[in-house]
Amino acid sequence: MTTIEIADARVVRRGPMFWVCRYLPGEIAGTAALVLAGLGVTVWTDAPIAIALAGLVGAVIGFYGVLAVTIYSEHSIAAHGRSRRGTFALLLAEFGPVEFVDTLLIRPAALMLGVWMAPDPTWGLLAGKLAADVLFYAAVAKSHSTGGARGVRAARDRQTVP
Repeated sequence: MTTIEIADARVVRRGPMFWVCRYLPGEIAGTAALVLAGLGVTVWTDAPIAIALAGLVGAVIGFYGVLAVTIYSEHSIAAHGRSRRGTFALLLAEFGPVEFVDTLLIRPAALMLGVWMAPDPTWGLLAGKLAADVLFYAAVAKSHSTGGARGVRAARDRQTVP
């Protein structure tokens, strides 16, 4: 006798408010840290590359610090109060390879270009961040929609035959 089990193929659809609530606190912290770190470097130098890289480090620490706390608390609650290991892995999996390209290539270039072109480093950092964010979130949205469809197909195709 053959039995076939097909995994539940429901897709959890999340509206715009979920994404705003999830990422807005990190974006606020990241932007504040970007400006503070970038302007902090101007005490020693006015080199656009130094200002941009300091801003990048500040933004990464601010944004991912808040997101790490968010992910940790979500999974701690899901584990009924027990701390959940793997927050860092989940943080990396949240964005995938898009994050590496953004952090190592697109965002530093956008920040440097913004600082170089704007007369004030604050406006240059903010303009560079905005440009990098548009590219980043467009890529993440595409990645999530593609990954979601792939996940549904994988769940639908997962069968066990004893």
